[in-house]
Amino acid sequence: MAVLRRFARRGQGADRSADDPLDAAQERRVRAVLALGGVPQADLPDGVQQVRLRLLERAASGREAPRDVSAWAAVVASNLAMDWHRAKRRQERLGERLAALHEPVLPSAEESRLLSLAVARGLDELPDPQRQVLVLRFYADLPVRGIAEQLGIPEGTVKSRLHTAVRALRARLHEDEVV
Repeated sequence: MAVLRRFARRGQGADRSADDPLDAAQERRVRAVLALGGVPQADLPDGVQQVRLRLLERAASGREAPRDVSAWAAVVASNLAMDWHRAKRRQERLGERLAALHEPVLPSAEESRLLSLAVARGLDELPDPQRQVLVLRFYADLPVRGIAEQLGIPEGTVKSRLHTAVRALRARLHEDEVV
């Protein structure tokens, strides 16, 4: 508790060196352990603060101070460096998984040829009105409204035919085990 009171007085103009649970030599040692542990230079101040915080938490919980604060601080700094690497690896794995979700899987030339043949066969099996709207929508890239205007039918009919045609084509491709 005395340590916490000294830190509270810091804001009242008290001398920082008297309030700091780590002396200058211990702080240098903590920085060195963190740096040798692979923590980037920019993260060293945060690591030192973490060691200070753990020392203060230890004092606040009523446990006695470590016999050798310098050795204790070095061990804590080493553990922080390992935690930093674990977190970095976790972030990298997460980044790889997210990137894999966005990588398009391009089929081989043979797979593309088989898929094209299966789609062509599936289109041939569709009734003419369904095939017509499917080709206009997905091959000619016409919007539903444009198809309806070109064919002189209501938009709802175009949507209905598209839905039925896509469902039938998808079933055919699954049946042929193409997709």
